[in-house]
Amino acid sequence: MERYEETQVEIPFIEQLKTYGYTYLTSAELDQERSSQAAVLLEERFRNSLKHLNPWISDNNLDKVVRRFATPQAEDLWHMNKQIFDWLFGEGITVVQDLGSGNKNHSVQLFDYDTIGNNDFVVTNQFTLTNALGTIIPDIVIFINGLPLVLVECKSPKLSPEKQLPEAYRQIERYVREHEKLFWHNQIIILTSRDRAKAATLFTPAKHYSVWKDPYPLSLEDVGSDSPQDILVAGMLRKEVVLDLLRNFIVYDGKVKKLARYQQYRAVNKAIERIEQNEKPSKRGGVVWHTQGSGKSLTMIFLSKKLRRIQQLKNPMIAIVTDRTDLDNQITATFRDCGFSSPQQAQSVEDLKLQLSKGQGTTVMTLIAKFQENGNGEFPLISESDNIIVMTDESHRSQYKTFALNMRKALPNATFIGFTGTPIDKKERSTTGTFGAYIDKYTIEQAVADGATVPIFYESRLPDLQVRGDSLDELFNRSFSEYDEEEKEKIKQKYVTNDLVLTSPERMRDVALDMVKHFEEKVLVNGYKAQVVAVSRKAAAKYKELIDSFSNGKFETAVIISNGHNDKEELASHHKSKSEERALIERFKKPFEADKLAMLIVCDKLLTGFDAPVEQVMYLDKPLKEHNLLQAVARTNRRYDDNKSYGLIVDYFGVSRFLDEALAVFSSNDIEGALHSIDEEIPRLEQRQRQVMRYFDGLKPEQREEAVLRLSDENVRTDFDLAYKRFAESMDRVLPNPKAGRFLPTLKWTGTIRQLARSKFAIDDAMDISECGEKVRQIVQDYIHSNGIIAHDPISILDASFKADVEANTKPETKAAQMEHAIKKEISVKMQEDEVFYTSLKEKVEALVEEYKNRQLTIEELLEELEKTREELVKKAAGKTVSGLTSLQEPYYNKLMEVIEDGEQKKLKKLAISLQDFIENRVITISDWTKKVDFKRQLTADMKLKLLLEEIDVEDAAMLTGYFMSLAETQYGNR
Repeated sequence: MERYEETQVEIPFIEQLKTYGYTYLTSAELDQERSSQAAVLLEERFRNSLKHLNPWISDNNLDKVVRRFATPQAEDLWHMNKQIFDWLFGEGITVVQDLGSGNKNHSVQLFDYDTIGNNDFVVTNQFTLTNALGTIIPDIVIFINGLPLVLVECKSPKLSPEKQLPEAYRQIERYVREHEKLFWHNQIIILTSRDRAKAATLFTPAKHYSVWKDPYPLSLEDVGSDSPQDILVAGMLRKEVVLDLLRNFIVYDGKVKKLARYQQYRAVNKAIERIEQNEKPSKRGGVVWHTQGSGKSLTMIFLSKKLRRIQQLKNPMIAIVTDRTDLDNQITATFRDCGFSSPQQAQSVEDLKLQLSKGQGTTVMTLIAKFQENGNGEFPLISESDNIIVMTDESHRSQYKTFALNMRKALPNATFIGFTGTPIDKKERSTTGTFGAYIDKYTIEQAVADGATVPIFYESRLPDLQVRGDSLDELFNRSFSEYDEEEKEKIKQKYVTNDLVLTSPERMRDVALDMVKHFEEKVLVNGYKAQVVAVSRKAAAKYKELIDSFSNGKFETAVIISNGHNDKEELASHHKSKSEERALIERFKKPFEADKLAMLIVCDKLLTGFDAPVEQVMYLDKPLKEHNLLQAVARTNRRYDDNKSYGLIVDYFGVSRFLDEALAVFSSNDIEGALHSIDEEIPRLEQRQRQVMRYFDGLKPEQREEAVLRLSDENVRTDFDLAYKRFAESMDRVLPNPKAGRFLPTLKWTGTIRQLARSKFAIDDAMDISECGEKVRQIVQDYIHSNGIIAHDPISILDASFKADVEANTKPETKAAQMEHAIKKEISVKMQEDEVFYTSLKEKVEALVEEYKNRQLTIEELLEELEKTREELVKKAAGKTVSGLTSLQEPYYNKLMEVIEDGEQKKLKKLAISLQDFIENRVITISDWTKKVDFKRQLTADMKLKLLLEEIDVEDAAMLTGYFMSLAETQYGNR
């Protein structure tokens, strides 16, 4: 049988690497270079590379370096991985040696970044690693200079699409648990099924693995394939690229290890290329337009890291400029958390001048407002060096005014690079006119397609309460019809403001009540949080009072507004210090189950540069325009968990016309997909309704058993499950909008069938609907209960009521399907307790089902044979063994019988009893023995010796030792 994983994924991956100059060696060939089956470092290859790159190094120092990487010491895997990363790509390592002028520290070169051919690139597959916990066989491992730096896990494209990469990820998790040494040196992990391919680093959650869609600087034509795997390999693993990624595009952001996404890698290298190829400072800068939520701060760090390392640039000064204190603090903290060398945050105007005068190698973080002169004089010239790179965050703001002019006067020959998510293109204020042509673009739609951000939906609420510009004008004209146009304009400007109308008591009460109802029904029910944007500070304070009164303590709110010197008590009571604001923000960012602060009420603060992925909705009751509007709505587009599939803007003011104006400054292609109306989801909902119902063509609503039976095949059930989740996801987006009403019968019926299938076929998690949203789940569950439908949790095959539950089905096919799935579930749950016994039963059931499909058995005969199998399982669970040994001893005996085919039963029974006693006596008195590494190592060695003394072959003894140690953890791991 063809192994699709190998032929369609693994081999093409390796063949592509071979075209890039990699050396392919089989696992067997590499075994000859390894000191043992547990070794991951190719020590001799590493030693040869070190000697080649450092011909001066002594043999003694060479041994020391090899030992350092072969047997590093650290408290846990995370610290081990970070320590080795620092040795490889950070601080480096040194040795003390006399090269003619006495003993001195000398840096050891581990890679040659200038002459790529001086490095050794090897790829292997089916790399076997064995330790006390057993054997693992990673699909592909890439060694650079003998170091296992890249791990690739492949899955068959024949698997259901939603299973492919998740199964690969689960495999990686198992490798981490069972053989963490494989990950000591690892820097990049790739999951691929050819049709899908993503990459990340150690400990990255599955949802943050990223696609690599651009093979820059190659084109898709250069790659010659549109396969995601081929593009990823071309974009990440060509020799010069992978070394660049490892050296410059991985950071430890606090406790999180982050790898650049393709747009970050592309933007940084385009910026470097422009700087290197142009002598005039005015030609070296430009704009990096990456949409909100796509990681601009990290892009700035990656660029800064690489700028420091380019010899031609002679260690330039780097200045990071923002226009808000919170952004300045945030980006400074990010640089520091990522281990960037000594970023200095300017504390005052004078301190800024001092920092900028330090020259090469300095990194300065500052607010643009610090480019001001005390008094009326001009800001002085500080440096005419052309070795200064200025990066501005959110470059659409403040860069066209006096402070920006002062900055350019102070640093006339600097290179200015603007980073923005919302550039402006107007004659009087143009981002590209100020900074230069675009360096790189990453649009809203691209970010959503890549999963970097979620789409934002737009919903108008309470049309009778919205204050639109046109309706306000009409109301005013009717009320003041007796005045001429000039007089009316004066009255309007003086007395009639948005603030006046928006803060009328009746309107605010109605809007606040609607917000609370909407928030509780649509957002809080799924565990997400919200911001309310009020027209004024006074309105923000009033909204808190109203929302708190309507929410009845179900969630907490907080007001974050600017402090006014002359504020009265109603506002002064909401004054907060910087530390208090930071504490509230940190609380808001936590999951709702961890902190009930679920709604921040603001006026001007926290509308830009504020990242809280748990926020899903923004309630807008204020006129926002241009980039301020786009910046604000983007607060909701951050990825959070698998359930958060969209952000939502609820508009009480009527900003839609301002939205049109805001989007008008971009080309249509660039802003496509910025906001979606809820109405846009209806056609998709209709399509998904048809897709989920096609599994039940020809059936009537009352034919539930027939519908459930159509889901008995696992592959069909998996496909249906995906279709249902998509349908439920669309329903979650539209509910509680009345337009969802006509789809509710389908949701309820298919949800019922789904739950009944879960019950019949003994499925615990595979068909869980938590990811569909709490609203959807509640609707389905209420429907099931109100109609008296029995959709209980799956009944165990060992339960006394199981037979009665099966007999309640009218169709024999349903009885057989329920029996088959219950048997398979019991086997999968108990497999680790006695792998030999349960594997044989599993194969027996599969053979029976196959005979029935081939009409070699009738349905009645199949039911009879399945019942016999069930009885075997019941006896096993009750401790009645075939061998006559105890239930703890028999698994040892079964495995010995399988491996030692010519062994005497009596002798093997005796050995099984001895082995089980040996383990029980050693571990029974030691708490948490599974976590004691030294104890397990000694126990493993003693067991292997015990088997060898029984004259069991060395290879069999090694394999049996791993199996029995795993069995011991199953039997005694929780004692």
